[in-house]
Amino acid sequence: MTKTPIELLAASASETRPIVALSEGTDPRIVAGGLAAHKAGLANIILVGPEADVKAALAAEGGSTGDGIAIHDPAHSELTDAFAAEYHSLRKHKGVDEAKARKAAETPLVYAAMLVRLGHATGTVGGAVHTTGDVVRTAIQVIGMKPDAGMVSSFFLMYPPEAAAEGARAMLYSDCGLVIDPTSEELANIAAASAVSARALLQEEPKIAMLSFSTKGSAQHPAVDKVVNATEILRAKHPELNVDGELQFDAAFVPSIGERKSPGSSVAGQSNVKIFPNLDAGNIGYKMTQRLGGYLAIGPVLQGLAKPANDLSRGCSAEDVTQIIAVTILQAREP
Repeated sequence: MTKTPIELLAASASETRPIVALSEGTDPRIVAGGLAAHKAGLANIILVGPEADVKAALAAEGGSTGDGIAIHDPAHSELTDAFAAEYHSLRKHKGVDEAKARKAAETPLVYAAMLVRLGHATGTVGGAVHTTGDVVRTAIQVIGMKPDAGMVSSFFLMYPPEAAAEGARAMLYSDCGLVIDPTSEELANIAAASAVSARALLQEEPKIAMLSFSTKGSAQHPAVDKVVNATEILRAKHPELNVDGELQFDAAFVPSIGERKSPGSSVAGQSNVKIFPNLDAGNIGYKMTQRLGGYLAIGPVLQGLAKPANDLSRGCSAEDVTQIIAVTILQAREP
């Protein structure tokens, strides 16, 4: 069975630990998840927030700075001046003056993102307290996008339960958390980014299914045309990728149905990357797989950024935090 991010890291731990900055260092789930990652040898952890409050949260979880956990208080850090100057340089064209830049640099989200931008941390994780919009906006503004990404999107890693039926497999679902109604061009970008993510996090060659309510022309509708066009764009831009579409979910997942509906396809019935046509389908799809199928869902994970920054659900657990820390480290290893 495909290993989870934590299992992958445990099997390939490096001597030099990466550093992950957690922007919500006073939240008990963040602290517990960070402590677990540190104790497992996955990463060194920076907890960002008011020092007294972070220390209290750390103590409540049975930890201390003596455990090797660093605390950064943006209001008093020796790095904040440099971060404010960098933020002013990045945002002055948007009317941000030096005073506003200083105020922004003292916020935990911006401070943590600056740690990553300027090389003090490998990646950052937030979202247990802040909204997805705040987390993503800060990451784009401070860390920026990969030159060839075109956009930022998200995905979930889906891992089958031990008692899953034969043929169940780990999969990557995208986009389930960010892009509401992507165009054909955007769908192709999401699929290309998801292929990179699948190699890094599933450590498998991607077999990409472009999902629809139609398989190979079984229905005619502009929504189907969008997926067909996206598949053509992806093939033209990335002929090296193994992709098929448009496919219904059963044709993408069940080998016998895939062979019947898309004969000879090397993706149908075997796909490990599933690209949903819009956020409605993606969000419903991952939650049904999780709740009815018993799959472990890890995410939402962001892709398309220059350096790793990830969002959490505000309903996350400490274990979710540890898994996303592991994901963030694996993303930093992407070529």
